[in-house]
Amino acid sequence: MTDNSIHSLAVTFFSEILTTEQLIRAKLSKVLPKGMEISHFSVLNHLARVADERSPAQLARSFHVTRGAMTNTLNKLEWAGYVHIRPDWDDARRKMVAISPAGLRARDAAISAITPVIGDMVSDLGDEKFRATLPVLRELRLKLEEGA
Repeated sequence: MTDNSIHSLAVTFFSEILTTEQLIRAKLSKVLPKGMEISHFSVLNHLARVADERSPAQLARSFHVTRGAMTNTLNKLEWAGYVHIRPDWDDARRKMVAISPAGLRARDAAISAITPVIGDMVSDLGDEKFRATLPVLRELRLKLEEGA
């Protein structure tokens, strides 16, 4: 492949990913429970999966966002009663975040709402196609995380 065709392929590939991401976000935002944003769901889902406390800085690193952006999200989640934020007993300058029972219920409601939408996409395209793309997307993500 020539340099021009490689660059054209890369631009086309990333354009498809970015457009797809925007469309998926729009579709999922419509079905999430009232007041819940995708960033809220993502943090709740992460905290539910790790089943342990995390500091805001750890969460910001996990989601590749600034600490300020994560603090904003966490403040909204705390106001909704979805997370508990407490001082870190070992370092009073830090805080620790845990998902609350209400947060678990909200996350479960969100999963119930988005699962049919995602399931329809998989059904429409076929699960073989979805499975075939996962290794490429995973490898791309890992490459990008190395450079972050």
